[in-house]
Amino acid sequence: MNPYEKNLEKNPANFLPLTPLSFLERAKDIYPNYEAIIYEDRKYSWKEVYERCVKFASALSKIGIKKGDTVSFLAFNTPEIFEAHYSVPMTGGVLNTINIRLDAKTISYILEHSEAKVLVVDRQLHVEVKKALSNLKKKITVIDINDRHADQTKLQKIGSLEYEEFLNTGEKNFKWKMPDDEWQAISLSYTSGTTGNPKGVVYHHRGAYLMSTGSATAWNMPNGLNFLTVVPMFHCNGWCYPWTVPMLNGRTICLRNIDIKKIFILIDKHKVSHFGGAPIVLNMITGASETERKKLKQKVYVLTAGAPPPSIIFKKMKNLGFEVMHVYGLTETYGHVTQCAWNKEWNEFDEEKQNEIKARQGVRYPNTEGITVMDPETMEEVPRDGKTIGEIMIRGNVVMKGYFKDKEATDKAMKNGWFHSGDLAVMHSDGYVKIQDRSKDIIISGGENISSIEIENTLAKHPSVSIAAVVAKPDEKWGEVPCAFIEIVKDKLVTEKELIAFCKETLASFKVPKKVEFCDLPKTSTGKIQKFELRKKAKNLN
Repeated sequence: MNPYEKNLEKNPANFLPLTPLSFLERAKDIYPNYEAIIYEDRKYSWKEVYERCVKFASALSKIGIKKGDTVSFLAFNTPEIFEAHYSVPMTGGVLNTINIRLDAKTISYILEHSEAKVLVVDRQLHVEVKKALSNLKKKITVIDINDRHADQTKLQKIGSLEYEEFLNTGEKNFKWKMPDDEWQAISLSYTSGTTGNPKGVVYHHRGAYLMSTGSATAWNMPNGLNFLTVVPMFHCNGWCYPWTVPMLNGRTICLRNIDIKKIFILIDKHKVSHFGGAPIVLNMITGASETERKKLKQKVYVLTAGAPPPSIIFKKMKNLGFEVMHVYGLTETYGHVTQCAWNKEWNEFDEEKQNEIKARQGVRYPNTEGITVMDPETMEEVPRDGKTIGEIMIRGNVVMKGYFKDKEATDKAMKNGWFHSGDLAVMHSDGYVKIQDRSKDIIISGGENISSIEIENTLAKHPSVSIAAVVAKPDEKWGEVPCAFIEIVKDKLVTEKELIAFCKETLASFKVPKKVEFCDLPKTSTGKIQKFELRKKAKNLN
């Protein structure tokens, strides 16, 4: 027997399941009176947040919620959904956060598929939620969030219980339990489901713990930071920051709705130091009017993920006093798992080259064991030439447990020991990954593969273009051709002919958009462009 395995067994003194629940308990013990959550005129200390979470967990337990039960939340970024990241797992239950923009049919599907026992919902969402509830086969307990800062003209009672009243039925001395096993499920998130029913992505306590610590390390997050919740907490559990921030004794400033003027006000009022946001949010910030902006009194660190942002965005944000780091990830990986980690020798490059590098998806996080680009058929790594396209593959402890009740999809996604992302990318000589496109967004024109992202980045450099999205348009001769949808900068008119000519200056002729359409781009609640809607629209364009 290996001598290092003899009489050196695991025991409760040296081995406990990893869980982010320990971060809240620690914050309560060490920083009880420090401000933890701020939302409008509501403020809670770590002691108060902890007690509220325990009482809510106790109240849930009293109505029968136990290990393995699903508790769903349909809520804006308010203290209630932050608390849910602790109160629900304290019962052994699984937190299911639902996108607030979903239609009734999809909401009812998620509630049925997840076997939700309880739904906690903001009263502002009553229209779609009431429809969804009427379609359920089983009755579930509904608890209302009655937020007086919501649009009062749109509020209506949904459930028979109200959040604060329900919370106060719980005991503050409730003896909650840590997970028996760190592999135990902590949350359930559903994918967008653009091509059918959404898939349920299951996270475990270990992964949530490691994502929290990895994020803090990768982003150099300091103790006592002021964090603004721009990313919806229903999206990948707010990129797991409701678990990260308590670990650092940070303040969480809740932002109910995306409002650029409000973002600047909160940055100024609460000395916000960090927030995350999709590229569309950065675009809104850089496009804000002088009346909406406030001059920054301190540097603000911004994490952006989603579609690769045009390099010009980094320049514009820097000019306003924001320092942006680009990251990449998926719902299936607890949020971001790569970062464009900066090398000091890049400081010698000109600004344009630096911004081009910043737009890369980069290298793996400290909490991620493997990120590479492979040929999905051979499972061989592509050459590191910055040209050969393959699929991003990921492995490690921050890959999901799997898809809920869908073994076939789980096995397919995890084939050959790697998670298959569906994102097409190249690798540079230094190992840095750069996305070329989603596999479904690549345009195949006359046998040539065209990256929609490359065209979008070109269009974004035009001074009249606010946002650009490029999709395939069916074509009799070429099969498909690029079609561009554009949101223009206010008061900076431009014609289709001018934008096509602009693209011809730098792009090969087959990559130049054959059609340019001006419109408001359809977006998800996290700011991602809904390209599947644009593809539908492109089919009907002449």
